[in-house]
Amino acid sequence: MVSEIEAYIIDKVKEKRKEKGFSQIALSQKLGLSDSFISHVESSTRRAKYNLNHLNQIAIILECSPKDFWPENGL
Repeated sequence: MVSEIEAYIIDKVKEKRKEKGFSQIALSQKLGLSDSFISHVESSTRRAKYNLNHLNQIAIILECSPKDFWPENGL
């Protein structure tokens, strides 16, 4: 089960990933992780989650700020 903030961040990363034209596999490979990592994070039935290092690396890859994945105010 993911928390409200985790779901928000996962959705924002997914939105930005699609906007930039990256597949789940392509982003996983750019991160140097298993091909299925992003799909596991984005799946509601898996327990994989992003950590702060993942979010920083994803921001670099997607050419955005890590702040783009967080809500303006706490949830």
